[in-house]
Amino acid sequence: MDTTEAAPRRAAAAGTRWSAAVRRAARELALVAALFLAYKAGRLAVAGRTSAALTNGERVWQLERLLHLPGEAAVQQPLLAHELLVRLANSYYAYVHFPATASCLVWLYVRHPAHYLRLRRALAALTAAALALHVLVPLAPPRMTVLTGLVDTGRRYGPAVYGSLATDTLSNQYAAMPSLHVGWALAVAVALVAVTAGRLRWLWLAHPIVTVLVVVATGNHYWIDGLVATALLVPILAVLPRPPATRRPGPVPTPAGPVRPHLVDTRRHAGRRRRSRLDSVGGGPRFRPPGRG
Repeated sequence: MDTTEAAPRRAAAAGTRWSAAVRRAARELALVAALFLAYKAGRLAVAGRTSAALTNGERVWQLERLLHLPGEAAVQQPLLAHELLVRLANSYYAYVHFPATASCLVWLYVRHPAHYLRLRRALAALTAAALALHVLVPLAPPRMTVLTGLVDTGRRYGPAVYGSLATDTLSNQYAAMPSLHVGWALAVAVALVAVTAGRLRWLWLAHPIVTVLVVVATGNHYWIDGLVATALLVPILAVLPRPPATRRPGPVPTPAGPVRPHLVDTRRHAGRRRRSRLDSVGGGPRFRPPGRG
């Protein structure tokens, strides 16, 4: 093929791939924007249900006592003795949730598109189910429920994620159940475990574990909020098709016994070479020419 014709074709193909990538990225951004708008709609739907949210908070706290779950105060009280740890917990709650999820999605989009698609669908389904519960069952977090005795660590120590209820119109503070912090963190960890290799890949599960402790210690969620998020995520992941398993390098086989050098009988091979030379020179059978006695 002439190089003068191949160069424009390669440039056209590269342009087509680039435009396709831009269109896919635009679709993903549109999906994120749609989820954000849906979350805003859910916030407006429960704006006037403060009394119901506080009552549900007390009922959840009483249900946890009936189930003999540990009190949230047992996690928060030791933390309050160390202001630095409180600030670290508040910072983790405020600054790790969205950046960690977005970073995981971007990395999977580039390196493992099939796993990215599965995680994106799982997060979208989980968020949709959570929004339905937020509208049907508005729930005040334990930091707003008097029975819990918990402190709003964000407002007292900072950094604070939520403002006052009178001025905060961007977030839904009556959406404690289920905890999207816990649900998203668990979904991200499961996806990362699936695409990484080695025993250390299980350390990704530290993210949802730390998230559970943080959301409880900061007074933003009950234990049940994390359990409900997990209960919603498990069937979602079970229904979604699984991508092909990532091939991981297996262990190198080791010989059962000591390795011995391969010995060759040089005398036998030398004899064969000597006979072949004799045959080529004239050492083989001779035939008498025809016509001679």
